[in-house]
Amino acid sequence: MNEQTAAVPGFAVNSVNLASAGLGARGLSATDEFFAPLERMLADQPAVFIPDKYDDNGKWMDGWESRRKRVLGHDHAVIRLAVAGRIDGFDVDTSHFTGNYPPAARIEACNVSGEPDAATVWTEVLPTSPLGPDAHHYLASTSAEVFTHVRLHIYPDGGVARLRVFGQPYLDPARAGDGEIELSSSLKGGRIVGFSDAHYGSYHRLLAPGRGENMGDGWETSRRRVPGNEWIVIALGARGLISRAIVDTAYFKGNFPDSCSIQAADMSEFGADARDAIITASMFWPELIAPQKLQADHVHDLSDHIARIGPVTHVRLNIFPDGGVSRLKLSGRLA
Repeated sequence: MNEQTAAVPGFAVNSVNLASAGLGARGLSATDEFFAPLERMLADQPAVFIPDKYDDNGKWMDGWESRRKRVLGHDHAVIRLAVAGRIDGFDVDTSHFTGNYPPAARIEACNVSGEPDAATVWTEVLPTSPLGPDAHHYLASTSAEVFTHVRLHIYPDGGVARLRVFGQPYLDPARAGDGEIELSSSLKGGRIVGFSDAHYGSYHRLLAPGRGENMGDGWETSRRRVPGNEWIVIALGARGLISRAIVDTAYFKGNFPDSCSIQAADMSEFGADARDAIITASMFWPELIAPQKLQADHVHDLSDHIARIGPVTHVRLNIFPDGGVSRLKLSGRLA
């Protein structure tokens, strides 16, 4: 695959993929899905190409693909985002679509309580933009409003391997009130800032809702062969006081960490884009939870071990010496 020559922009690193099927995003409708269904375009895994795989309609492709248009018009699809949020940018990924990619795309968005209908007012968030074959196209959003759905237009037809809608989930302080919320959840804006190793699994699923579905649904490191330990740094969805902590090793049986600890700090003054500085500083953060022994395939409630260190914006989960963790859930009140 030919990667776009430009560096990956900050919004693709510092934001949550609101169009993640794993977080709950769903394709609602498409004008045409002849060669490949809309739902594949929202998959969390990178698109793959299987040379000898065909189905009844032709070549099997990993994404959404419409048939060749023989009349005026173009194809489009409507996606319900996993959670309402501000959209920062997009990745319109045409990986493996070489002679069947759309030459251009445009994206609209709306904010509705149910599902869009004929009366829905759509806002353009990405003007018509050129696309190329077999490449990631990182494109910034033109609106800072909160949206619940997007509508992808492709001109005139073709295939898109993946659509990523990068943004920040909308956390309404008025609705949260003084109650406890899961500050680390991706659906509340929690995101991975950096890690020492993520050789196996899908590390971003560490903050996903529910429990892991298998051993690949979580963060797992390679076997550490030198002194030290592995770690992962997380930005919470909002500054808060943590009162509940869950470390879940679901499906990790012969490869769970021996123990873990959690450090935390209020990094508000660093800003959202100070990734490297935040990771460096994390080595010196105070302990939120001192080292605790872990078990195989088990939900560990570590809430009774939380130290009172005040409001925090970031946490660092340390595992000793290595291994896999399916989910980390940190809950508390907004500060």
